[in-house]
Amino acid sequence: MKTESVYFCNYSIGEAPYGEVPVVCASFGSRILLVGGERALAAGLPRLREALSGSGLLLAAAETFRGDCTYEAIRRLAGRAKELKADMIFGMGGGKALDTAKGAAYDAELPVFTFPTTAATCAATTALSVVYREDGSFDSFYFYERPARHCFLDLTVIAHAPAEYLQAGMGDTIGKYFECHFAARGDRLAHSSALGREISNMCYEPLLEHGVRALSDCRSGKVSHALSQAVLANVVSTGLVSLMVLDDYNCAVAHSVYYGLVLLPGFEERNLHGNVVAYGVLVQLLIDGEREEALRLKAFLQELGIRTTLAEMEVPLERKALDAVLKDIVAEPDMDHIPYPVTEEMVYKAMTEAEVL
Repeated sequence: MKTESVYFCNYSIGEAPYGEVPVVCASFGSRILLVGGERALAAGLPRLREALSGSGLLLAAAETFRGDCTYEAIRRLAGRAKELKADMIFGMGGGKALDTAKGAAYDAELPVFTFPTTAATCAATTALSVVYREDGSFDSFYFYERPARHCFLDLTVIAHAPAEYLQAGMGDTIGKYFECHFAARGDRLAHSSALGREISNMCYEPLLEHGVRALSDCRSGKVSHALSQAVLANVVSTGLVSLMVLDDYNCAVAHSVYYGLVLLPGFEERNLHGNVVAYGVLVQLLIDGEREEALRLKAFLQELGIRTTLAEMEVPLERKALDAVLKDIVAEPDMDHIPYPVTEEMVYKAMTEAEVL
């Protein structure tokens, strides 16, 4: 049997987890290249500098990241790391900044450590980057042998980030639970995928319990138990599922709905990814005949303030206007491994139901 290796991302979470950086990172060397978004660096860099003071670790440079994660940006920062003789790369910010730091570290053959400043994605703990072209269109997934060595989740920083990122992160995390179980239905799963599917339960139930309070606390800039549980669901639980299950089980109808809808002009600018994925879960449940579960989820999404209809997203429910969207949804790669074929008409019917659910 071929050897299989599974690597996980360790993490520290709390109000001052950057204090653990010297202990965690010292064995990897001393010179650090930090890559981060402008607002992220403003929020997190002073706290990181304080943690590094007197530790023997040197921040060789802090590169401000702007725009999308592209192969050009990855190559440029990998070259910068070599030029600085960096021993490690730190990524600070949201998903695109973290994905760029991970790619640069991989290309430069250096360890990477992540410092998410929002809880909108699981980029801080996964072993891939979503890469875009220079024109902003999707290019490809860049897969790595292992995720970041360690993730530092500073709840003080995250609590003061815009609450809509936490909200969207919860929408995306809910999608991980429903899509993983749907895509894996009827399959005999090997250990890793089976374990990942079970972990996906932690992408929904904790949010039902803590999500509304966590969002309220984030809006108040308050660190709380509820906030920590939501952050762990969004960043750690989803990341573990992504690392453990086969790609077949990572996404299904909900993400396909997102990728279809973003074809509409201006849609992506008006709607965050995770919120649209949450709407896509409603569509998936209604396609699957799970009306009661859809009602339960809709009520919860409304508590979170996530839009649950096309009307709220300023999209007309007109068959002709949605023709290209529906064609794309059923043709998405995420639809390749689901329990039964889904047609354009099935998707449109479910969207119609969702509008009046």
